[in-house]
Amino acid sequence: MADATLNKLIHIAGDGATKELRYAALKMLAAVGTRDAKLVKTLLAVLDDPDKDLRAASIETLGALGADEALKRLEEFVRAGGTELESAVRAASQFGARGAKAMGKIMDDVSPTIRARVAGVLAKSNTSNALLVTAQGLLDADPRIVDGTARSLAMEIPGFSGPQRTALAKCLIEALGDKKISAKSEAGMLRVLTGLHEAKAEDIYWSRILPPKSAEVRAEALHGLCNAIPTTDKRLQALLTCASEREFQIVASALMILKKLPINAKTSKHWVQLLEAPDVATRRLAVERLQGVESAEVARAMVVQLRHPDRNLRDEALKALRAYPAGRDALLDEMLTSGDADRAWSLARAIGEVGKKLTAAQRAKVFAEACKLHDKDDKRAAALLFFLREADHAWLRDQLEAHGLELRKKKKYAEAVGYYRILAQDPACSEETRFELATTGLKLSTHDLELDNRSNDPALHQFTRLLQNASFDLIGHITKAKWLDVEGLFYVGFHFAEQTHRAQEFGKQVLETVVERSPKTEVGKQAKRKLKSAGLV
Repeated sequence: MADATLNKLIHIAGDGATKELRYAALKMLAAVGTRDAKLVKTLLAVLDDPDKDLRAASIETLGALGADEALKRLEEFVRAGGTELESAVRAASQFGARGAKAMGKIMDDVSPTIRARVAGVLAKSNTSNALLVTAQGLLDADPRIVDGTARSLAMEIPGFSGPQRTALAKCLIEALGDKKISAKSEAGMLRVLTGLHEAKAEDIYWSRILPPKSAEVRAEALHGLCNAIPTTDKRLQALLTCASEREFQIVASALMILKKLPINAKTSKHWVQLLEAPDVATRRLAVERLQGVESAEVARAMVVQLRHPDRNLRDEALKALRAYPAGRDALLDEMLTSGDADRAWSLARAIGEVGKKLTAAQRAKVFAEACKLHDKDDKRAAALLFFLREADHAWLRDQLEAHGLELRKKKKYAEAVGYYRILAQDPACSEETRFELATTGLKLSTHDLELDNRSNDPALHQFTRLLQNASFDLIGHITKAKWLDVEGLFYVGFHFAEQTHRAQEFGKQVLETVVERSPKTEVGKQAKRKLKSAGLV
């Protein structure tokens, strides 16, 4: 630019007729001026102008020119903390190492509020020296300064050049090597370092995710590991430990890493601990990731989730357990060992479809336990029988019939009746089974001939029901049942001989059978007398 034009601009900047002209001249000098002594002198003089806008414009121009002579005045503006602070810091940052050093010294002396303002401006500057000075704010004793500095640097990272990123990362890594720094400063440094995506920092993060580090430091370290893969069991165990804690920010960060990791039978032993975590989200992730792992240990741990108050967790655990043999075994064991009827019923209903996939040995195990409980009059037996009925109705029917017959042949009539009664609850119960219930129940009857007693006798009720089916040869079955004693038959014949129509005919046939089997015994003689008194001969 010609000297005459420059001189004219300098004159306008210093003594222009209006504020607007002077302001425009200062802006133009910032763009085209040089470190001319006369220009610098004029700009320094404008720093004392009562108009703040002109002072700010002069400060920016001095920074653009790199006029070191103005550094002392700029320091004064910064220390004063007025409206010119931001402009003065930006200008000083353009003076290279000298300006950055001056700002760093000021930050050691001024109030926390001014330090925060200085750090915020330096973080936005485009010089490596200024960034390093700003980073010193991360070591400040005031937590607010640390937060503000970390926030400012993190926001400006996308605009940093490669060399600036490298220099800042190196500075932070070196500072983190000092064991005396506060937890707040450590967390702030980790936050900025994470934004720089420095590959060399991974070991630093791993070393800070467990206690005794503070929760804030651990959370920031976990953020830095968001894309990392634990290459050792020790590191995986550390992540799982973090996910098993109560602190939300730690748990959430750990889960974000774990959900990306592969899992197999070998590593599943570490993941099982997540199923004991206090946080439901952690348990749900564990159930999701462990689903399909063929391990009895995993299955046992998942069964525990069925008692958790969170319904979604229970449903997910149940779905996972149904899907593989070890899981089905665990569900069966839980149902079989359940201590109360309500729990047994809940499991029986929930895993009913699992029964269709049981092996013969598993079904036999459940049936044996059901029988054991039934014999003790334990209400849990009904839940197990429901489960087996849902699995295979026909199989359970055959097992109950066979078991009842076995008990009856062993003359354990009371126990046998219990199983026949279960079968009789089925509307599709066969007449053969009802006959077994009637005749076995007859063995338990008192044979009291009083009308009230006979009216309330369950065995006689079953005979009455069988008589309703004309196609069933009831007398033929009684004739073949050689194990029935004549006392019991006389009791049946006596009762039905007093009835009418088909029932009376049945009573007559039974009494005739008694006479035929024991004609000379007292019972036989009583049967003859009853036939005569009822007019059946």
